[in-house]
Amino acid sequence: MIERLTNEFPFPKKAVENLISLHLEGNTVPFIARYRKEMTGAMDEIQIRAVLERYEYLENLDKRKSEVLKNIEEKGKLTEDLKKAVFSASTLTEVEDIYAPYKSKKKTKADIAREAGIEPLAFYIKTSPDLPGLAEEAGKYVGGPVPDSDTAVAMARDILTEELGHDIDIKKRIRELYAEACVLTSEKASDSKERTPYEAYYEFSEKISSVPPHRVLAIFRGEREKILKVRLEIDEETCINAVEAMALSKGWAKNDITGKCASRAFKSMLSSSIELEIRGELKTEGENRAISVFADNLKSLLMTPPVKGRSVLGLDPAYRTGCKYAAVDDTGKLLTYGVIYPTPPQSDYEGSRQTVLDIINRYEINAISIGNGTASRETEEFVAKVISETGVQVEYTIVNEAGASVYSASEIAAREFPELDLTIRGAISIARRVIDPLAELVKIEPRSIGVGMYQHDVNKKKLETTLQAVVEDVVNSVGVNLNTASPSLLQYVAGLNSSIAEKIVKFREEAGKFENREQLLKVSGLGESIYRQCAGFLKIYEGKEPLDSMFIHPENYEAVHSLLKKLNLSADKASLIRLASKNANINKIAEDLGIGKYTFEDIVENLEKPDRDIRDTVDPIIFRKGAVSFDDLKPGMMLDGKITNVVDFGAFVDVGLKNDGLIHISELSEGFVKNPKDVVKVGQKVHVMVVAIDKERGRISLSMRV
Repeated sequence: MIERLTNEFPFPKKAVENLISLHLEGNTVPFIARYRKEMTGAMDEIQIRAVLERYEYLENLDKRKSEVLKNIEEKGKLTEDLKKAVFSASTLTEVEDIYAPYKSKKKTKADIAREAGIEPLAFYIKTSPDLPGLAEEAGKYVGGPVPDSDTAVAMARDILTEELGHDIDIKKRIRELYAEACVLTSEKASDSKERTPYEAYYEFSEKISSVPPHRVLAIFRGEREKILKVRLEIDEETCINAVEAMALSKGWAKNDITGKCASRAFKSMLSSSIELEIRGELKTEGENRAISVFADNLKSLLMTPPVKGRSVLGLDPAYRTGCKYAAVDDTGKLLTYGVIYPTPPQSDYEGSRQTVLDIINRYEINAISIGNGTASRETEEFVAKVISETGVQVEYTIVNEAGASVYSASEIAAREFPELDLTIRGAISIARRVIDPLAELVKIEPRSIGVGMYQHDVNKKKLETTLQAVVEDVVNSVGVNLNTASPSLLQYVAGLNSSIAEKIVKFREEAGKFENREQLLKVSGLGESIYRQCAGFLKIYEGKEPLDSMFIHPENYEAVHSLLKKLNLSADKASLIRLASKNANINKIAEDLGIGKYTFEDIVENLEKPDRDIRDTVDPIIFRKGAVSFDDLKPGMMLDGKITNVVDFGAFVDVGLKNDGLIHISELSEGFVKNPKDVVKVGQKVHVMVVAIDKERGRISLSMRV
């Protein structure tokens, strides 16, 4: 298996061997990626997961081969040729093709024909070009369950049809024809005049080889909702001729009966099973692509930099029930909360204005975050008007509130704010998403964060596994403050889970702040193996050991102290390490310390920039002072915005309106764009031009080709 993985991936055999060994020993992906670079050749998290996913597939393939061989052997039908075919199969599909004729199932017509002793007649038919004396030959089998020669011939046809339908080479050829020429079509399923999201697919036709995955998911959803009729179309005659040609190549004779058997095999067996396969493959490909897009967007969103030093007023807009508000300080601590009614039907502008100004002045609020749900547009206009009229030094931003209601009703929110109403908890979440997006968003089930498309159409388990991995990678890349992190954040640290995270927080509450990483070993249930996985990602600031605030693993502390001593550097001057080592033989020093070049470089980088946050390279949250009105928009107008979602057909942009604008893939660049994520990512600031406005639907088309 190692050989096969080495052939499929551009990594040395030893690196692949080491990775599989580390994985089987129970090491986590973040730990392997950061602290075992010498063993893997510095594979990153994405590469590691790709190799491990393929390893798991090959493991399942071998397991399935063993099951199939055992089942065929139990039926007494295992031959050396069959065994060889199963062992040489490279995919699960090939294994299932081989196994298909031997699966436990109801008796087929072919089985009944074989039991009646008709196989010799079937052999005669498939090897006789002109079928001389067929009636006479068939007459030899009349008797018992075979009343006449015509029945004998019909039973022989059943055997031949099944033989063609199960032939692995024929299946492979028909799959090739479908891959080359099959067309996915859809049409409107009813005479309803109501508008639907599927109007583009009422008269749709495209080869499956070129149809984009997002279209496949949309069409299949339309079919499930009974709005679309969907078919896979292919030229039957071409396929039947291919079956017949393959039969001839295998020594079959060309005659009327074999020709009919070829037609029956395609129509009754091959077309239905292969179309089912293709539908499954198209759906899987669409799901994988949708999950990949969601994962990329989620990663970009989680990487949004925290806003430091601001107290924030969070507003969760609504009409009838009022706009819930919650003010938090720069650490996320709740200061005050309540409800105002700036929007219809109450439209209490003066009362709402006074409440907001009192909160701003009393708690020194300098930022307002507004949820982008119902009544968001009117609430934004209210906030912009207050800022404009009073000159108060406050800016505002629109926050994607997806998942806020999920958080509000969660056990996490109930434990944090047991005395508060669900709606107030939502406002707190909206405020905190500005202060530290990562710390707040990890409290929400990843698939409930609104940065994907068709997430409700995909395999839930695979989506959850992929998104959990994204959150895990981001959390461990950013690092976690051991003395302030919530259980929700801690549970994503390498080696930890929700139970251990709760115990860490409980220990912290009872024993006080952690003074060093080694104290983690005093936490119930956290032993040496878990400590090894998590210690390097948990940071302690202003503790007894300066290295505890960096991504330097405790297993390397002794080497680091020796390094500083060799370079005559004290701990408080460690940031000068690159300068101090300028004229030193770095490779010799690393060798003397017993650490590899990758680990040595990581140590130097951490000592040089101990406070580096990888999120600092990402565009920050956009704050505004004035609202944009939909009625003021005109084609050609230039706007500044921020990417909120990237999908296969383009990108959505927040330009300060209730609804995001869309940059179609054709408008992302002057040049050809194959994949939107090659050009933009969630959270990126963009300068766009208004191309078209659809007021009826509240849609804005934008362009970056300016």
